[in-house]
Amino acid sequence: MSNPFDVIDARLSNIESLLLDIKHPEKKPENKLYSVKDLAEYAGVSELSIRNWITEGKIEAKRIGRRILIDQCQFEKGLEEVKSLKYKR
Repeated sequence: MSNPFDVIDARLSNIESLLLDIKHPEKKPENKLYSVKDLAEYAGVSELSIRNWITEGKIEAKRIGRRILIDQCQFEKGLEEVKSLKYKR
């Protein structure tokens, strides 16, 4: 006959590992939202340039109230496209 405590011990170990996964979930990188002014300083261009890129559709932006906010990931993607267009001339 098998030991009934082995089955209980195996289940308990499984429950403990599941609880540890719940207690310490993997953190996903956050995409921060930046204002036009912050991104202009970061990219070294004027605020008007950032606004023009948004109007032209090179950068996706979200409007929350009166503020225009740009996702960091979307900005970097759009910035790469803007740089590539610069060298195509």
